[in-house]
Amino acid sequence: MENYTKARTVEQPSVCPFPGLSHDTPEIRVKDGSKIRNLLRYALSRMEAKPRASEEEGQPPPEEGGMAVEGQQEAPTRPLCKRLVFTASGKGVSKAITCAEIMKRRIKSLHQLTRLLYSTVVEVWEPLEPAAGLDSLTVSRNLPAIWILLSKEPLDSSQPGYQAPGRYNALWVQSNTKEEDGGLTGQRAGHRKKRGGGGGDGSSGSRGKGPSRHTGRSRESTKGQS
Repeated sequence: MENYTKARTVEQPSVCPFPGLSHDTPEIRVKDGSKIRNLLRYALSRMEAKPRASEEEGQPPPEEGGMAVEGQQEAPTRPLCKRLVFTASGKGVSKAITCAEIMKRRIKSLHQLTRLLYSTVVEVWEPLEPAAGLDSLTVSRNLPAIWILLSKEPLDSSQPGYQAPGRYNALWVQSNTKEEDGGLTGQRAGHRKKRGGGGGDGSSGSRGKGPSRHTGRSRESTKGQS
């Protein structure tokens, strides 16, 4: 490919994997260069009645998003929605997951449904020297993609990828409970105490140092007698 240069990249549109969504459900497309604060500002304005003033003032409009791109300036006057979709492919997947997790911590009653699939990206490569007789190349690549549906209304819990609203500090609460009950932390402390106790009575230390000192004195006394 050293004789070619990438001319353009076209991402094929993907079909939403969530059937039955209303036509006014916001679909926010997250890209690698998207700013999380802009995406969240738009998403919260569509699902919260009173967004934070600091997020509403002095911030540029969101950069990405299928339905989110159209009429972004009028978003605060739109009726609040009960469902919202984050979608991303390639390097933008991690940002879409971050946006969804922050949304769930801001709005505690959100149900989540996640779908993992592939999106097709078509790359067109042109030869660096047209006179060399090389033809243009078209390459199709499959990129991992994610679709995250957040809903204030309950979703079908039997579907794969469903996450119910819940506490997000459960892991830390469980760890603190283990420490208070003398679990793994108590066992490690016991091992350390046992190791320290073995060398604490001085018997092992005297065994290691006693003979050497005694031998040194006997050698000096022997030299003095001679």
